[in-house]
Amino acid sequence: MDDLGEALSGAFRGEMRMLGGGNPAALPAVQAVWRERLGEILADADTCDRVLLNYDGPAGSPAFREIVAEALSREFGWKVTSNNIAITPGGQTAFFQLFNLLGGLLGGATKCETRKILLPIMPEYIGYSDQGVCRELFAGCQPEVELRGEHGFKYRVDFQRVKQVESVGAIALSRPTNPSGNVLTDGEVDQLRSLAKQRGVPLLLDNAYGLPFPGAVFTEAKLPEWDEDLVMVLSLSKLGLPGARTAIVVAQEEIARRVAAMTAVIGLANNNIGQAIVGPLIKNGALFRLSREVIQPFYQRRAQLALEVVAAEFGDDFPYRIHATEGAFFLWCWFPELPVTSRELYERLKRRNVLLVPGEYFFYGLPADLDWPHRHQCVRVTFSQSEQTVAEGLQIMADELRQLHAPSSLG
Repeated sequence: MDDLGEALSGAFRGEMRMLGGGNPAALPAVQAVWRERLGEILADADTCDRVLLNYDGPAGSPAFREIVAEALSREFGWKVTSNNIAITPGGQTAFFQLFNLLGGLLGGATKCETRKILLPIMPEYIGYSDQGVCRELFAGCQPEVELRGEHGFKYRVDFQRVKQVESVGAIALSRPTNPSGNVLTDGEVDQLRSLAKQRGVPLLLDNAYGLPFPGAVFTEAKLPEWDEDLVMVLSLSKLGLPGARTAIVVAQEEIARRVAAMTAVIGLANNNIGQAIVGPLIKNGALFRLSREVIQPFYQRRAQLALEVVAAEFGDDFPYRIHATEGAFFLWCWFPELPVTSRELYERLKRRNVLLVPGEYFFYGLPADLDWPHRHQCVRVTFSQSEQTVAEGLQIMADELRQLHAPSSLG
């Protein structure tokens, strides 16, 4: 995160090619919408003063929560009210609160094994890994790896491994999965919901990149029907508003109430500006249309362009595989014969002004004795930056990897 922040601020010397981080792309049509909304807020003195001068309630603006509940009911048939909605300062905060509310220490227990947050398919979002107030909060499950053709693959949930995890407080996953771009099928989600019901715990779905907004999903998938066993977290960040730090938790009333109470303790109130910007756009349906008609097609095109660059730069003879790119902003690259760790590859590329994310950090929560070299052979590459930046970064990565595979490269 230090490197990513410095790269975005221009602190690195030279032209750093940012292939790391989850920053959304600058889409002119989307940015124009945000500027228009900010102009409308500024033009209305009463609204502007209310947004800037008042502390929001810990659950979020009552009017905004009502708008969200009505829109989810109208668009997707969800039977929710404003009491099922809690706003947090970003999705990262939402999951910190949910994980520590539902997992970790219980009663007089002294070890976190009492209630695990079960991650049914690894790798999983790196931002979860250090969120436990106590140690060993997460139980990650090694996936089945399905090879596709000469250069593709896809992770599948290994339900036998999932069923073997004991003492579970919640099951959690991102959809699309960050980092791999995997979109669990509707059937897989239904199976996980059934397992969660059997254990009497909720299923937490992180939709930061998914449905209904920003909707960066490139395969057949639907938003699941809501029930009280499901907790959905939606974020404004990947729409193009990461600076607004606003997320929406949709949950049973008791969980929503407790999330609001945690917000009151941790940060007193929520960020008003994100709710003010998108509220009218959710109410009139424009945000859903923007996601379907502008944001989703943009990222799908960018994904295809990145895959074309990879195919051109690596060719057919180099040992690489790319995970099925079914959503989100990333290529998940696997180099089965990588002669160094992904962390070492990261350092080598940073010296050549290319910044990506080493894959080994996404494999937390797995058994300590697991011998799985795959964990050190993957990297995450974003394609949300400019076409030139992505192409140049991938070209340099291909060159570095070919040098590493040369007989004399490692001495």
